[in-house]
Amino acid sequence: MTAIIETGSKQFRIKENDIIEIDRIEGEDGQKISFPDVLAIGDGKELKIGKPFVKGAIVEAEIIAHLRGDKVIVFKMKRRKGYKRKQGHRQELTKVKITKITP
Repeated sequence: MTAIIETGSKQFRIKENDIIEIDRIEGEDGQKISFPDVLAIGDGKELKIGKPFVKGAIVEAEIIAHLRGDKVIVFKMKRRKGYKRKQGHRQELTKVKITKITP
């Protein structure tokens, strides 16, 4: 069973037992969560596409850990003007294991 979910303004194609990193969500390690925003769900033979979401479809998951992503450097410069700005950013992430996909 495969599904496409939306969380944090991003879309993920998932299967059961997949481990994905999504934008930080509230919750403790080991806590069960669910994603009701399922855009499409399929089993290899049949595909249901939502308008915009599939009714009754829920993806259940478990929080594994909270972490931070790789550092991204933002560097701005205007040539010959002496203007330089350097800024770093690390995205707050949550690692999640997909446990069950319910159509």
